[in-house]
Amino acid sequence: MNDLNISATQSTPSVSADFERGILHMRGDSYPENSFELFGPVIRWVEEYLGSTDKPLRLELELLYLNTSSVKAMMDILDLVEEAYRAKRDVSLRWVYDQQNERVAELAEEFKEDCSFPFEITSR
Repeated sequence: MNDLNISATQSTPSVSADFERGILHMRGDSYPENSFELFGPVIRWVEEYLGSTDKPLRLELELLYLNTSSVKAMMDILDLVEEAYRAKRDVSLRWVYDQQNERVAELAEEFKEDCSFPFEITSR
């Protein structure tokens, strides 16, 4: 299985997925014109990772802004992680937000409410 590396743009976050380490990291703003172009490969990577290994999966998010279509894509990713957790997989998420941006903290809290896996929200 390959790693995934997507460079950030003005409207999309950087994405790095490391198979050996079992880490998916996303950082930046997310308001792409076509969220499927950005998140399709990320969703496929998560599906393939969870289907090909029993190793833990860690999501590390530093997302500053998400538009509606990015929120939907993130929900799809978290649904996959939740399903894995219910199947007794070791999964977790850490969302780091800027203290100056309470809106992102509130969004992260809304996501957390729908998840039973370990989900940490912390400020920097």
